[in-house]
Amino acid sequence: MTEATTLPLRNPRTGQSDGELPVTAAIDVAALGAALRQAQPAWAGQSIEQRCQRLSALGDALAARREGFLAALLADTGRWHESQIEVDGTIGAIRRWAQQAPACLAEKPVQQEAIPFIQTQQTWVPYAVVGVISPWNFPLMLTLIDAVPALAAGCSILAKPSEVTSRFVPLLRDALDEAGMGEVFKLVTGAATTGQAVIDASDQICFTGSVATGRKVGEACARRFIPASLELGGKDPALVLSDANIEHAARALAWGSFVNGGQSCMSIERVYVEAPVADAFIAALVKEAAALELAWPDPMQGQIGPVIAASQVELVRAQLADAKAKGARALTGGELIDHGGVWCPPTVLVDVTDEMAVVADESFASVLPVIVVADENEAIARANATEFGLSAAVFTQNPERAQRVARQLQAGGISINDACLTGMVQTAEKQSFKLSGMGGSRMGTASIRRFVRARALLINTGTASPWWFPAA
Repeated sequence: MTEATTLPLRNPRTGQSDGELPVTAAIDVAALGAALRQAQPAWAGQSIEQRCQRLSALGDALAARREGFLAALLADTGRWHESQIEVDGTIGAIRRWAQQAPACLAEKPVQQEAIPFIQTQQTWVPYAVVGVISPWNFPLMLTLIDAVPALAAGCSILAKPSEVTSRFVPLLRDALDEAGMGEVFKLVTGAATTGQAVIDASDQICFTGSVATGRKVGEACARRFIPASLELGGKDPALVLSDANIEHAARALAWGSFVNGGQSCMSIERVYVEAPVADAFIAALVKEAAALELAWPDPMQGQIGPVIAASQVELVRAQLADAKAKGARALTGGELIDHGGVWCPPTVLVDVTDEMAVVADESFASVLPVIVVADENEAIARANATEFGLSAAVFTQNPERAQRVARQLQAGGISINDACLTGMVQTAEKQSFKLSGMGGSRMGTASIRRFVRARALLINTGTASPWWFPAA
């Protein structure tokens, strides 16, 4: 069977295909990987300061194309306000790495060891080709979040954005060429076959996406004995404790659950609220949710964009139907809305139970189940009763209680009296727990160490070692 040479580009606002995406054939991916491997030594041979100058130029090149990136993201994702945050945040992250990377990988002076005649020096060796396979929910940001520190470390990049949201690729290629990095950063487009070819051509993989696909990526990397950095799904809980500021918590969680239509791995997808404040919290949350509007027909008005990926529509519809069949009630929303594309209005569910799919499985939609618990111990236990461990949130006005509860949650990033701070504050090191991921932190300055191997130079300064054989 002949492989397709193009894939349809779907506009999520209309539900119609309005363009075609070229598919990079596996043989061409392999050729690009070989070209990157040839170009990488000269790139790594520059000083890290020189490479960071190129990163600064890349930030400027993206800023000069800001309107074009916004238009591409709007066409692919159907949302406007989050696209502005994505583009501006990506430019800021590039400029931050350009400033911070030199200190992160600065070589230390030769160290004297306890053995008097032995000295050591630590050096770093970048991976030649880092493959990046990124998802559709924040396509530009998640294509560059790993690529930028890897470039600073001296790696070359072979990136495949999601086939659902790749319209920004020509603009990014132009920006890379302008910044003088077109030879060490190649972009390919296509679906699973192209992604497999990226794995085959790379020395390390950074993948962001679902647990099911991440497992396949990890297995493919294991067969090749190359490292995989996997950032996968979440079913992030929030705990609203009895001494929380209720209005504050409701407003924070309305944003944390419904921003980007809930289509973020860091979205709050479960709330556990202590019984004494449950009625007040639910009323406040419903008020916040009901005030949000669909970004239709004008994408620049309203807060809730469409379901981006067509594959998500039936999953969300099935979760809502399952919840209702098992006794859940929707206090807002509850039904998908068809405007050509499909919208999920902010949906607050109550009377939910743990066996419902909407509580157990990732939704990736603006759906928020609220579960009433007796006390904080029950809240902690039920929050942790999941295969995911990406992030979480705790609301309480008692700082000591906040610390005590947060330290018991099995997740990598815990927002206190806020939601989804892990997406807005990228300087704190964290890792994913359980099935939510594998590998070192992609946040904080330590994340650049994922892209280098440590090499030690062990130096004998001229003395015969006492463990040698006797002299002949």
